[in-house]
Amino acid sequence: MGTVQEEYERRVAAAELHDDPVQRAALVSLERVRVALLDVPVAPKSGWFRKAAPVQGPKGLYLWGGVGRGKSMLMDLLYETVELPKQRSHFHAFMQWVHAAIAQARKDGVEDAIAPVAADLAARVRFLAFDEMQISDITDAMIVGRLFEALFAAGVVVVTTSNRVPDDLYKDGLNRQLFLPFIALLKDRMEVHELASELDYRQSFLEGAQSYFTPNNAEAREKIEATWQQLSSGSAEKLTLKIKGRDVVLPKFDNGVARAKFHDLCGVYLGAADYLAIAETVRVLVLEDIPRLGRANFNEAKRFVTLIDALYEVKVQLIASAAAEPEMLYLEGEGVFEFERTASRLREMQGVDWGKA
Repeated sequence: MGTVQEEYERRVAAAELHDDPVQRAALVSLERVRVALLDVPVAPKSGWFRKAAPVQGPKGLYLWGGVGRGKSMLMDLLYETVELPKQRSHFHAFMQWVHAAIAQARKDGVEDAIAPVAADLAARVRFLAFDEMQISDITDAMIVGRLFEALFAAGVVVVTTSNRVPDDLYKDGLNRQLFLPFIALLKDRMEVHELASELDYRQSFLEGAQSYFTPNNAEAREKIEATWQQLSSGSAEKLTLKIKGRDVVLPKFDNGVARAKFHDLCGVYLGAADYLAIAETVRVLVLEDIPRLGRANFNEAKRFVTLIDALYEVKVQLIASAAAEPEMLYLEGEGVFEFERTASRLREMQGVDWGKA
């Protein structure tokens, strides 16, 4: 595997990427990390967590900027060129794993439950890549500081993408002053690089493209699949959101794009808080197999209305396949009048300017 720049050039030449000067500027920072990782040992030295002095590993990279600027793509270019033991996760999924590991450590009677979690990670990986770092929960805010401090002390190199500059993480959060040392740690142990492109490549792809497919037949399924392939990177995984003790499952999630069937989200007992969490997690939702709605599936219809309201308020892009046009989805039964607003919103969300604001 060559350099990050060489891989970028190869993809541009193959018309897999658009040549972007702002992305090119970020390649220097990515290559710095790749070269620095060449000197990182494949396996950690025994007893790192018992040393009095921490191991000073190479600085990582905090790559931030607006949605659709290519942050995840650039991070993946680096990830693919690194041959050390490594792990790439969506940050939300990573924190779910951390919470589960901490809970198990406490169950096993470990007093400091974060220490074995950090030790396990440091023993397995030398390079951690996170997509879409964001902190919105006080529990996460209290955990990540100690966890990252231990990982950095063990020489683990971290690269992450985010839509926010470090100083805006957990902004206006409860007891945020307790979180400020973590922000200082990030800025000390990671180079902060803004991807300040004015181009939104995801929006460019979606502009003018069909986003609502009906009737829900083989042709619609084929077009939905083609759209998904364009928007995702091919490494989709299930994402489970923990909302007030409930599991909210997105069957496929990749680089801010989620894919689910109507029944996955509206055929289960979810409420407004769950749908708002989905809307705040994804940038694009591909929702398949929306049926005709009415008396027979009244509860599912109510949930669908709540889901669309949440997506609408957060300006999430919706790609959908349905049994009928929005105005023809709900023609009989209680709630027909109320559904007129949902149909109107579905129409508006198909507009070329949707999601720009």
